[in-house]
Amino acid sequence: MNNRHPTVRRAGSAISDKPYEPVLPYHGTIWPRLLNLYFPRYLRRQYGTTKVEVVGAEKLRASIAAGHGVLVAPNHCRDEDPFVLSSLARAAGMPFFVVASAHLFMGSKLQAYLLRRAGAFSIYREGMDKQAVQTSIQILATARRPLAIFPEGHVSRTNDRISPLLEGTALIARQAAKKRAKENKKVVIHPVAVRYAFPFDVDAAAAKMLDEIEERLTWRPSRGMPLHMRTKRVGVGLLALKELQYLGHTQSGTVTERITNLINALLKPLEADWVNGKSDGHPIARVKRLRAALLPDLINGDLNEAERERLWQLLDDTELAQQLNHYPPDYVTEGCAKGRIIETVERFEEDLTGKVSVHGPVEAVVTVGDAIEVSTSRLARGESDPLMVAIEEQLQTMLGIPIPAATPVEAL
Repeated sequence: MNNRHPTVRRAGSAISDKPYEPVLPYHGTIWPRLLNLYFPRYLRRQYGTTKVEVVGAEKLRASIAAGHGVLVAPNHCRDEDPFVLSSLARAAGMPFFVVASAHLFMGSKLQAYLLRRAGAFSIYREGMDKQAVQTSIQILATARRPLAIFPEGHVSRTNDRISPLLEGTALIARQAAKKRAKENKKVVIHPVAVRYAFPFDVDAAAAKMLDEIEERLTWRPSRGMPLHMRTKRVGVGLLALKELQYLGHTQSGTVTERITNLINALLKPLEADWVNGKSDGHPIARVKRLRAALLPDLINGDLNEAERERLWQLLDDTELAQQLNHYPPDYVTEGCAKGRIIETVERFEEDLTGKVSVHGPVEAVVTVGDAIEVSTSRLARGESDPLMVAIEEQLQTMLGIPIPAATPVEAL
């Protein structure tokens, strides 16, 4: 194994060159119930989250009482989301199974042990994990416990924006619905909106983090500048550094154009070499496609050190493309919610250092949406999946995000 890169982590995700070994669900209920009682303390200590309010749990309880297969589909804007969901599980009176990224089980043995007993099981996001898909279908088909899937597939760190949803969620739900339809039973999906509030001095916390970032860039801290302008200035500066690194010059145009052009400059050469030039879809879809092509050689190939280093550099490039996509250019503006500023500065810090400072108190509201009955059929390929559109629209409504006239859903 390459000692330089046993695991590469940026922007809330991870890539590992360890061979994937599926972690199957733990079906006992005593462990998850005990851990759900412990998680509020863990949230306070690890993330500064001191309060979680649950709204609409009766909708979930009604679906469980009706004997439906229940899929819970939350947005995923912060690392603590899975632990916040434990409050919903307690309010629903039943622990959840949770689909979790495989890299979370590749840390300490204690972490892997506790995650599994809390109800989590692994999915390998860098490829088609048939085991995880079949396990998820079986959980919904038997309807013994709800299943939680984060349909965005990654941590966005933007509570006022939803990333394109992964259609694997609909695939799993429909396959389970087909199984249950044979017994005249249903599968339903409850979108769940998780919204955070930051009732601490955001200005002081963000300013301190920006001080450290600017000093890291060898800049003189611009403390007299309005916070939203200072945040955007740092963002543009970081973008310019990456342009110089990869293009040899800074670009002209709007920030949106510059980010798009840099993402394409990173991904298109890789797509030409590794996926026959296929470059359609959202950047997250493109990154996933490239990782699925790059990682098998790294994991299974008999490569020398130079070849391994080259593959890691290519994977670093895909990580940067995903990282760039997580910065909506118009997210921080004059008069914007202060939560947007702290989210953006936290992402700066995470992308630069691999960690995020803990502030507090942080409060969360978990809102359960109406049940969406899962049909066993969908529109022709190429059409927007009505099931994914319905999930996204409910999430946007509950989060207070304006719904565009047409909501595109990226197929992965």
